[in-house]
Amino acid sequence: MRDAVIVDAVRTAVGKRNGALSRQHSASLSGHVLNALVSRTDLDAALVDDVIWGCAGTVGMQTGCVGRAAVLAAGWPESVPGVTVDRQCGSSQQTVHQAAAGVISGQYDVAVAGGVEIMSRIPLGATRLDGTFGEPFGPEVWSRYDGIRFNQGTGAQMIADEYGITRTEMDQHGLDSHARAARAIDEGRFKDQIAPITVVDADGNEKVFDTDEGVRRGSSLETLAGLKPAFSENGTVTAGNASQVSDGTAALLVTTSEIARAQGWRPMARIHTAVVAGTDPVTMLKGPIPATAKALKKSGLSLDDIGVFEINEAFASVTLAWLRETGADYAKMNPLGGAMAIGHPIGGSGARIMTTMVHHMRDNGIRYGLQSMCEGGGMANATVLELL
Repeated sequence: MRDAVIVDAVRTAVGKRNGALSRQHSASLSGHVLNALVSRTDLDAALVDDVIWGCAGTVGMQTGCVGRAAVLAAGWPESVPGVTVDRQCGSSQQTVHQAAAGVISGQYDVAVAGGVEIMSRIPLGATRLDGTFGEPFGPEVWSRYDGIRFNQGTGAQMIADEYGITRTEMDQHGLDSHARAARAIDEGRFKDQIAPITVVDADGNEKVFDTDEGVRRGSSLETLAGLKPAFSENGTVTAGNASQVSDGTAALLVTTSEIARAQGWRPMARIHTAVVAGTDPVTMLKGPIPATAKALKKSGLSLDDIGVFEINEAFASVTLAWLRETGADYAKMNPLGGAMAIGHPIGGSGARIMTTMVHHMRDNGIRYGLQSMCEGGGMANATVLELL
């Protein structure tokens, strides 16, 4: 019986808004991590049956199937196809699910999953333009939800209110995320997962970019308390307790155990369980709660079996609500920091998070890891990895 394993996982460091990666082309940046996989595994790119690439802002330089463009930008053989997947924030986590399904079914022998987003150049909402071509969802959906227009920030505030999560709790979570990420950087925890890239800044100077640049040091609850609410006058969601606008990409090499042995590869982890879930699109961001329950049930594992949880920090209220519902150990959730510190390059985040998780599992001998993330429209992916 065929299985699906991750041979290697690699990412760029994540750039902050208008930072080190903001001048990059999405296809070029994607090609960089594709070639990093080649050099790290001695992969013959001609063996790849498909490159499955996540991207949420498919407009401008990210349109025209950026997955295929990444293959060509990398200089890989023209025989290697590519496809672009949009499940909003979970786009590149979904690509791992599809790669796993492909190799297990026998449609693929070798696949690459990943994704990209350069939000500095393709901002949120860019795909909607000015309504010239209509608006998403359509009249039946708006009627079903009493004309409410879905908004992630509003949903995050609704979740905070529903669970009674305070501003101080969310700000402290944000501080913890930055502190954990800063410690991980200082201890070299990300070194093996990052493919350094030479970038040119606005002044024409070259530098090697290899460190996540959104991580803030030396902040305090008092500093965060001074930030204005982002989505309502008396709200508690702020820029300090939400994910960052970011640029970045990541890629994972997926195949079967048998093929990995034949190629001389030592897999990092098996894709044990992969599920998706839907939830109320108005609050929108509670999907990781049912997705986690579904993944645990399908896997036959308990919460205590999981040694690390990566739950995307789209907003502090989302991860804190997940903690309250699941009863998981806070110390096991995003132990190296999350999107509030490292950043959230939408279409590339699922692959970035999985790359971080699988390296952390390997480095610490953690048998099972679970990843989940909320997604636009009220959805979530959840994936359980098993260390090999």
